[in-house]
Amino acid sequence: MPDSKPALVAPHGGTLVNRVVDADAASKGLAAARSMPRIELSDRSICDVICIATGAYSPLEGFMGSADYRSVVDDMRLRSGLIWSMPIVLPVRGADVKAGSTAALVDETGDVIATIAIEEVFEGDPAREAEKVYRTSDKEHPGVAAVLEAGPRYAAGKITLLKMPAPQFPAETMTPAQTRAKFQELGWRTIVAFQTRNPVHRAHEYLQKVALEIVDGLLLHPLVGKTKGDDVPADVRMRCYHVLLEKYYPLGRTVLSVFPAAMRYAGPREAVLHATARKNYGCSHFIVGRDHAGVGSYYGTFDAQQIFEGIESELGVTILRFEHSFWCNVCEGMATTKTCPHDKANHVALSGTKVRDMLRAGERPPQEFSRPEVADVLISAMSTTPS
Repeated sequence: MPDSKPALVAPHGGTLVNRVVDADAASKGLAAARSMPRIELSDRSICDVICIATGAYSPLEGFMGSADYRSVVDDMRLRSGLIWSMPIVLPVRGADVKAGSTAALVDETGDVIATIAIEEVFEGDPAREAEKVYRTSDKEHPGVAAVLEAGPRYAAGKITLLKMPAPQFPAETMTPAQTRAKFQELGWRTIVAFQTRNPVHRAHEYLQKVALEIVDGLLLHPLVGKTKGDDVPADVRMRCYHVLLEKYYPLGRTVLSVFPAAMRYAGPREAVLHATARKNYGCSHFIVGRDHAGVGSYYGTFDAQQIFEGIESELGVTILRFEHSFWCNVCEGMATTKTCPHDKANHVALSGTKVRDMLRAGERPPQEFSRPEVADVLISAMSTTPS
């Protein structure tokens, strides 16, 4: 009898990576790791280990070697020619490791998370990496600062995850294999992913619902790995998503799951990484709005959309490019410049600073900007957080 499950988009490179071992192998691996040299992982590197091991960064099976690193930095491709936009490397400043050895990857408390079979230890070029990947050498850029602070010495090799860090959101934590199984269970073939590191406001909601008109389902996929200090904490964002989904989204059309990656704030290059990862989670479509993965004024408003020109079909993900959306008082609804003919004076638009000031004062922003239930979650969080 033929398989009735819908066919999902293939993982990037054709095979979904799994570098997570079973309990018996993990126990043996942890015992062996006690006598290995140790590499302490940064918060970003812990996120990378999880994404590699679970297949979110397929086809990567470990941290990049020098050939892949240089090819990705300069040409946005692995040495095989496959599109890959961001270097995924393991800084090893101060660690006494060499090619041909196996090292334990530990967190800041010394707990072993994984091991790496080191194939190469090499010198990267952080200055060139910053210019090519982040498009700036400014040390005020959080992504550039992280690259420069980590140092130029990298270790490459396949990893084996022995002990998954405890998830902050167990009920919403799903690996790519699990989201793929969920989509098939739901009978979905076309799925649109939405990347966010912020609470969902009315503009986000509008884009998602427009996308839902043309696909089977939505993967609301907030990033919960390492972010910069002034971003809204992940637990607050998750409460916002839950109240929004309960009241304003159709039942059975949305899956809420967390993305364990770290933010790099690399704008266009990171948009490609985000699309590639969601392809591995089983998504056929990916929403890219204005200033995706941006920070400050380092990138043009729609640079993250333009980078997909010429690579979208090869990447194998349909990119949904959206203009800035807003509430128009004349149209009496959400719109963009593509659909609304009215002057900006009729649009409800608030700066981030203005919104934060209102929330700290216990005031809800206009409901045309934010759902009142979401605003209440943010007001409650800000009332207990120092400004």
